[in-house]
Amino acid sequence: MGFPYEEANWAVVDGAMYMGAGGPLPGLYTLISAVICIVVLFVGHKSEAAKSAKH
Repeated sequence: MGFPYEEANWAVVDGAMYMGAGGPLPGLYTLISAVICIVVLFVGHKSEAAKSAKH
């Protein structure tokens, strides 16, 4: 058998191809990403509001 499969097509993929599938990790990573996005948006909005208030 070749590495990783004999044929290079999606027909041989029969499930999730990452660690943590089916467990709590995808939800945890989504929550962490959402928190990071909200923090970045809040900090960016605060920074831009302060800059535009000067003009």
